Amino acid sequence: MAIVDWPQEKRPRERLIREGAQALSDAELLAIFLRVGVAGKDAVQLGQQMMRHFGSLQRLFGATLPEFAALHGLGPAKFAQLQAVMELARRAILEEITAGATLGSPRAVKEYLRTTFAGKPFESFHVLFLDVKNRLIDAKEMFRGTLTHTAVYPREVVKEALARNAASVMLAHNHPSGTPDPSESDLLLTRALMQALALVDIRILDHFVVAGHQVHSFAEHGQL
Repeated sequence: MAIVDWPQEKRPRERLIREGAQALSDAELLAIFLRVGVAGKDAVQLGQQMMRHFGSLQRLFGATLPEFAALHGLGPAKFAQLQAVMELARRAILEEITAGATLGSPRAVKEYLRTTFAGKPFESFHVLFLDVKNRLIDAKEMFRGTLTHTAVYPREVVKEALARNAASVMLAHNHPSGTPDPSESDLLLTRALMQALALVDIRILDHFVVAGHQVHSFAEHGQL
């Protein structure tokens, strides 16, 4: 039975309008995104198949085009739409971070980082540059590495911070295949960056380690 033939109170789109998006399952939200199913499967069933295939929204959002298109009914058009939705979400969260006189709430920063690193199979190192009032000047991916290692060069971070006249920075990187607990090399890198930036009077306010939905804050754990 096609979704259009379902009782109106059970259709995902109508339920979303009536009850809010939070009331829907992942598969139902995907069904609204997909709009139509494929032969033998309605959009909700296709959404359920997507969740079974990828195992999580993080893996779905991080899928490459060949991985995404491996499922019947998905292709470049849907992949492009999904990437557009993800980028809009990132930009909306970034707006929230920069909306106030100072940097937005830690919750907003963590949510931005979760979205930024979602599904990335490689390590990526980002820097958030702040002005003297802790307002965000810029957020930039500085370095990209393999599954287990990213080469970070303190002089490059210092150079970019000075170019933006930053008064302080926040650091962030991901652990694609592990927990958010910082490694010994993460701690050593943070100390090296603190020393290099201190020479030009720039402070590190925090360093975040992201692993899936989990985010570890050095500042919250007294590691700065």
